[in-house]
Amino acid sequence: MGPKAMGRLTRLAQPGHFMRWSGSLLPWVAGLALLLLAVGQYMTWFVAPPDYQQGETVRIMYIHVPAAWMAVFFYGAMAVSALGTLIWRHPLADVAQRAAAPIGAAFTLICLVTGSLWGKPMWGTYWVWDARLTSMLVLFLIYCGLLALWRTIEDPNRAARAVAILTLVGAVNLPIIKFSVNWWSTLHQPASILRMGGPTIHPTMLHPLLVMIAAASVLGIALHIQAMRTEILRRRVRTLTILEAERLDAALLAPQAA
Repeated sequence: MGPKAMGRLTRLAQPGHFMRWSGSLLPWVAGLALLLLAVGQYMTWFVAPPDYQQGETVRIMYIHVPAAWMAVFFYGAMAVSALGTLIWRHPLADVAQRAAAPIGAAFTLICLVTGSLWGKPMWGTYWVWDARLTSMLVLFLIYCGLLALWRTIEDPNRAARAVAILTLVGAVNLPIIKFSVNWWSTLHQPASILRMGGPTIHPTMLHPLLVMIAAASVLGIALHIQAMRTEILRRRVRTLTILEAERLDAALLAPQAA
């Protein structure tokens, strides 16, 4: 990528430019997400067959797997944003990271809840301390810890650096989530889509699942864009509030100085 292209991308990523182009893009992304969700739900309930062992319970998979994918995806995006904060100090990096955290936490919670509901008829219990389940629970706790850290540190710059460092430390959990079913003996089934030799799921189940994964991905992008826009506006309001408070303080002190 040449210097001109890099410069163009840098300008687009500035908060002001981002607010302009994202405002035009967001309705299209949200519309596509709704369309994919509608198609995915139709395929889930009317195209995909019940499993020969699990019966209708298998339909939880069409929520559980996309949620798990997005939980990991958003943390990966946060790790990239953390590098942008620490190395390049990009003004939009911390915004992107802070906007992604609650969305990633929500997807992780959905993954844990649907996994528990799916596990009850299959394993006879809502929860086991399985390697995959435990590593996903750790991911949820990391998300919660990052959100708490943002609220704890008042200085925005210190908070951004601290959260970025903790995010990169927590990224070690991502390969554990991915490969836990291969490294340890677990109740959780191994990878059935992204694996050597191709997917093991029958096409009648695979195609609806892929549509739902695409729907969750586009929905996540739409939510992230909106969350970033909200965060930028929140920071602008905070800055204006501080400036107005300083102006009022100066106005009150001026007569005393005179």
